Formats: sequence, C-alpha cells, structure tokens
Amino acid sequence: MAKKEELDPETLELINWCIEVEGFLVAGGATLAQAQEHIEEQVEWFTDQFYDGLTPEEAAKEALA
Repeated sequence: MAKKEELDPETLELINWCIEVEGFLVAGGATLAQAQEHIEEQVEWFTDQFYDGLTPEEAAKEALA
C-alpha cells in the first residue's frame, strides 16, 4: 500500500488560505463551483496574493473587482 504524501506546512497553509478565499467569493455572489473553478484557473495569481500577504478577504475582493 502506498504511503500518503505528506504536504509541507506552507502548502497546507496555502490550501487553507484558498479555502477561506473560496468562502469570501461565495459570500460575494459566486456559487461554490464558480469559486472553486476561478481559484483553480487563477492559481498562480492567488498564490502570489498569498505570498504578498493579502488576507483571504482582500484576495477575494481583488478577484471580484
């Protein structure tokens, strides 16, 4: 049986941050599917926002602008 890949703490932090962004996108009027699709399509942009120190709410506002 293959051992599950362990994600490093930074990757887990980014994933959790994106989940929070998703919630703000939904609160801003997107459906959950739209929010997930947008994050997947714009993953590099969202990753940059994460490393630039934006909060999930700030990143969602930028994405909805």
